[in-house]
Amino acid sequence: MPKLILCRHGQSVWNAENLFTGWADVDLSEQGENEAITSGKKLKAQGIEIDMVYTSLLERAIKTTYHLLNESNQLFIPIIKSWRINERHYGGLQGLNKDEARKQFGEDQVHIWRRSYDVAPPKQDETQREGYLNDRKYEHLDRRVMPESESLKDTLVRVIPYWNDQISQQLLDGKTVLVSAHGNSLRALIKYLENVSDEDIVGYEIKTGAPLIYELTDDLQVIDKYYL
Repeated sequence: MPKLILCRHGQSVWNAENLFTGWADVDLSEQGENEAITSGKKLKAQGIEIDMVYTSLLERAIKTTYHLLNESNQLFIPIIKSWRINERHYGGLQGLNKDEARKQFGEDQVHIWRRSYDVAPPKQDETQREGYLNDRKYEHLDRRVMPESESLKDTLVRVIPYWNDQISQQLLDGKTVLVSAHGNSLRALIKYLENVSDEDIVGYEIKTGAPLIYELTDDLQVIDKYYL
């Protein structure tokens, strides 16, 4: 049977500093490194053999992927990187301390931006946007689809076509697939897989650096799920 492994990256330095991260390309914290290394050892101990890996273009997810594969002696596994499973773009909030944002915009407004399904934060300014548009990681991305800010619903709109066109095809072939990504891109995928309501998905918590394993039927219906 196909097996899907979802792993949110280990804690990042901006997670530790309580900053809105989004597409900002920040490193793992020491705790995040240890989370990913520990999970890689668990994969090895459980004898879980991965056939294909999908990750984002962001360093924290890529490094988490490396540790998972390195510690489980599977560095030879093919890895495909895509912006489609990047974190949700937090627009003008990126880089702001969450407590400072509450003081600036009000606690209720920040809560809406963080926890509503279809309300996006304010767009980034032109200087911020140019920085992303000129980043080599996105040089092959049509500027018209580069987000300026995203709600969780917007994130789902870009993640699910990638699931249908790429990731699910490997699973339909009976393979074990690891998706090493981010809190909100994985929430979007979980919403689709489990048919979670708009109201419930925004409060769905995903552990950092901990593989979440889905046992699937041949037509990709969920049989069981559990953290490794």
